Amino acid sequence: MSTLFRVGARTPLPLLHAIGGLLGWLAWLGSPTYRRRLRDHVAQAGVPWPAARPAIASAGRMVAELPWLWSRGPDERLGDLVRWEGVDLLEATLAEGRGLVLLTPHLGCFEIIGQAYAERFGARYPMTALYRPARKAWLRDLVAQSRNRAGLEMAPATLAGVRQMIRALRKGGTIGLLPDQVPPEGMGVWAPFFGREAYTMTLATRLVAQTGAHWLLLSCERLPAGRGFVVRVSPPAEPLPDARAEPDPDRLAALGAGVVNRAMETLIRQNPGQYLWGYHRYKAPRPIDTPAPTPTDPA
Repeated sequence: MSTLFRVGARTPLPLLHAIGGLLGWLAWLGSPTYRRRLRDHVAQAGVPWPAARPAIASAGRMVAELPWLWSRGPDERLGDLVRWEGVDLLEATLAEGRGLVLLTPHLGCFEIIGQAYAERFGARYPMTALYRPARKAWLRDLVAQSRNRAGLEMAPATLAGVRQMIRALRKGGTIGLLPDQVPPEGMGVWAPFFGREAYTMTLATRLVAQTGAHWLLLSCERLPAGRGFVVRVSPPAEPLPDARAEPDPDRLAALGAGVVNRAMETLIRQNPGQYLWGYHRYKAPRPIDTPAPTPTDPA
């Protein structure tokens, strides 16, 4: 597998995307469970099938581009491959120095957002992104090498990682989260997502409530034929609940999860053909043996 990654790292992006599109369709044709889940999630969201159908190939492109993304050296720049929209909003928010939480769904090439942000803003406003280490040792080392670069640090999904994020926000830094994935049991709440209850992380709400940081939405569209990517910055349509007005932390978390889910729905509806509809979003959370981490560190 490591050999395939090395070969993929040297393959031009347009060819990777062409191969990935084929892989996406092979996965669709070869797995009845995957086909059923993808179709069910699209129907649950009320998205017309023709609009979501390109997501089949998009999922394969996401996998195929990973060797290219993860094998990039720390000095290799994305340059013109990434175009930003709404960057003025991002720059103005960063300049306030209150810290910033960036939320993005599993849409398009979400993996490139951290690298693109670090390249453009990391020198002044470094980003800390939440992650779970890969199980395979060779893959864990490869991902760590790719994601830990100048202006971009990774925080593990542990209590220590939460503390790391709080410290970063209080220094005016930026946090990156993917809130449309299922957190471990005790680290989320059940909240509507496209009209169906989904176990949703509460970390974003707690971080904003505790540190007073801003929050914005990001999405990344993969352009056709490997021509690059567009990262779009947008403001949320509604604010997160105010901790001063809602002293009950459990209710605060539940209300915030609903706001975050609605924000993710908006981004997904704007580009349904590149969302990861096959993700098992409505599954029950996996149990954990230790109490759920909450951002209570005063440091």
